[in-house]
Amino acid sequence: MRPVTFDLDILRSFVAGVDLGSFGRAADRLGRSTSAISAQMKKLEEQAGVPLLCKAGRGLALTDAGQTMLAYGRRLLELNDQAARAVQGAELSGRVRLGMQEDFGEMLLPRVLGQFARAHPYVRIEARVARNGELLERMALGQLDLALAWDFDARLPHAERLLDLPMRWIGPSQLADPPRGDGDGELPLVAFEAPCLFRTCATDALDRAGVNWRAAFTSPSLAGLWAAVSAGLGLAVRTPLGLPAGVRALAAGEQGLPPLSSIPLSLYRAQAQPDPVAAALADIVRQCVRDSSAAWATPSALFTTLPATVPA
Repeated sequence: MRPVTFDLDILRSFVAGVDLGSFGRAADRLGRSTSAISAQMKKLEEQAGVPLLCKAGRGLALTDAGQTMLAYGRRLLELNDQAARAVQGAELSGRVRLGMQEDFGEMLLPRVLGQFARAHPYVRIEARVARNGELLERMALGQLDLALAWDFDARLPHAERLLDLPMRWIGPSQLADPPRGDGDGELPLVAFEAPCLFRTCATDALDRAGVNWRAAFTSPSLAGLWAAVSAGLGLAVRTPLGLPAGVRALAAGEQGLPPLSSIPLSLYRAQAQPDPVAAALADIVRQCVRDSSAAWATPSALFTTLPATVPA
């Protein structure tokens, strides 16, 4: 049986359509007509030999095979683009400044730095791990070239939303029953010092549910939060990504805790069109985030404006 060789140009259209939520917008982004994109999607399904798209209301959604194709398509495109830059710009040099939210300092930063250093040994990279507010402030002041940070309507330009992650209640991993309050029935809360997006989301959710709470432990650092939660002093709210061994994300509805929403994670750029060094680092950050968050990211579930000629 002759092996299938997927067309990277078609895969780029496919991934762009899903990421943008619309193949019409993908056509505009890629400088193609919608009919050309439609023909590409038809050819991609023919190459795959299985349906990748299915009808969902007024639009189209990915099938299970489509989700698999999306994951592999991203990897193939990232490798292709990295190879092109490595061949064309093997002697990249200069400096790039990266900021990263504390949640990803231990889990993601070493991978990003290692991959980038191997690919571009002549570039000096300066990294800063800090809380969200500080990162966004430094971006606004021009002190960082890239920043991986939570997106909560920061109104900064050149932000690229990478994915949505669910917020979860976080409890100690060694206790069968997470702490649910003292004699007064108040839930002990472990949180950053205000202002803190996660703290606000936690207290708002508890207030809406009519659950009394108290600030059991406050810390300026994420390490302090994890130490307090691991010791059983209270519950925190974060995402499931990058949790240390001493804590765990509670299952939805566990202990009768109120549900929480998702939070978008964005890659902020200092410039609309970053220089080759920053662009190369941004590619590695994107891929590392996607690889690390595959189990928790919220995929694009529905996209519209694809012409009806595409098989469904």
